[in-house]
Amino acid sequence: MKTSQRPPWMEAPSRAGLAVKAVVIAVVCLLVLYPFVNIVATSLAGESEITRRGGIIPLFPSEPTLAAYRTIFAGGVVSHALLVSAAITVIGTALNMVVTIALAYGLSRPIVGGRFILTAVLFTMLFGAGIIPNFLLVKALGMYDSYTSLIVPGLVSAFNFLVLRNFFQNIPAELLDSARIDGAGDLAILIRIVLPLSKAVLAVVALFYAVGHWNAFFNALLYLSDTGKWPLPLVLRLYVLQGQPVGGGTESPGEAVASIQAVQMAVVVVALVPILCVYPFLQRYFTKGVLTGAIKG
Repeated sequence: MKTSQRPPWMEAPSRAGLAVKAVVIAVVCLLVLYPFVNIVATSLAGESEITRRGGIIPLFPSEPTLAAYRTIFAGGVVSHALLVSAAITVIGTALNMVVTIALAYGLSRPIVGGRFILTAVLFTMLFGAGIIPNFLLVKALGMYDSYTSLIVPGLVSAFNFLVLRNFFQNIPAELLDSARIDGAGDLAILIRIVLPLSKAVLAVVALFYAVGHWNAFFNALLYLSDTGKWPLPLVLRLYVLQGQPVGGGTESPGEAVASIQAVQMAVVVVALVPILCVYPFLQRYFTKGVLTGAIKG
């Protein structure tokens, strides 16, 4: 009688294997964290120290100062752009989720014309209209130079739609049928049964949408002609390209003067911190949500 052999990935790892994995993970973490530490350290360094060290601080500044952060917040441009980006991210993500959930749930059930709608949505993954047609469409719809131009054109992501639809299809049909027998309608089934069972994948899709809205600058560059409406990524772009405060940020007499490099890195830190604060709360759902939504069966 043959003895069944377990696959290699099911065997208990050896001490040498665990040590190699720990070393690899530590090296990867250092490679990822080191540039971020450089950015934070440079943003806290004074002008003389940055000049002495060649423009960037490797780890920690010898005399930390908040002059760069006072400079970028003095003019009010960064504060306003930060609020604009936060509002666009929150409102845009909420609308994205509502439309994507409704579309994914509807097409996960057998409906008339469902195959045609599914093909039309997936068609956008293969072909795009291009910059000029999109610009003309946004302008013809009256959305030019308004915040709706940053939200409506990307209201549904085909990839996120597929992830949600596949997840909804994996929910046992018997569970939904039993709720329908008890008198629940489609909206009640969606709100009371489907969404509570889909917390992991919903968190992942919401994170995808939120990061996309927070980091998007190209649509704002195309559709917003009023610089007072610019979100944070465009202000960050100006700081990095110009290397100077936008909108008249100045230092008070007697305060330390912030260098160009420190100001640039400070704006980068301001743009990174909100996403870094949100991600840890959603990280535990990330792997589970992507896998359960992307694998059928």
